Amino acid sequence: MFNPRIPSQVLPKVVGRRFQHRVSKEVDSIIRVDHAGEFGADRIYAGQIAVLGNSVVGPKIAEMWEQEKVHKAKFDELINKYRVRPTALLPIWNIAGFALGAGSALLGPKAAMACTVAVESVIVEHYNDQLRTLMSDPEKNKELLEVIKKFRDDEQEHHDTGLEHGAEEAPFYRLFSDVIKLGCKTAISISKVI
Repeated sequence: MFNPRIPSQVLPKVVGRRFQHRVSKEVDSIIRVDHAGEFGADRIYAGQIAVLGNSVVGPKIAEMWEQEKVHKAKFDELINKYRVRPTALLPIWNIAGFALGAGSALLGPKAAMACTVAVESVIVEHYNDQLRTLMSDPEKNKELLEVIKKFRDDEQEHHDTGLEHGAEEAPFYRLFSDVIKLGCKTAISISKVI
């Protein structure tokens, strides 16, 4: 049974009494929103596995989820290393991500893959925007540039995997995809500041 409470191991550790910012506002925002996004992706795949884990596409979803777990762990590390305040919306993204994953999976494997394609297309675009921003000082932002490039490529691979597994054959694909994309873009905007 799904427990909406966030386990303590998914929350970053606070160093000292308060978060002390050691990075620019832009980098602070990038780390915060990417931490939230990778947390949300982890929850989406958890929801899909809960429904489709024993299906034909279960192993492929599990494989993509493993990569998302690595992404989330890295941003857990970065949020602590740079002392960035995480978004206050993690409890909401926990429930919303799991519900989106499980809900799309309940509509069938092609709908789950359509969800993956929609989410990952927004994330790839988002990561590309961040890379352009970080290129303003590539030496200073070297670590973050390397991380985001690698993760962007992983997300593009997930997007392509979704297409290979029939995402566009899902009922009402265009509408379904557009609604998910809008939700992702909204979550990104909110997580940057809250």
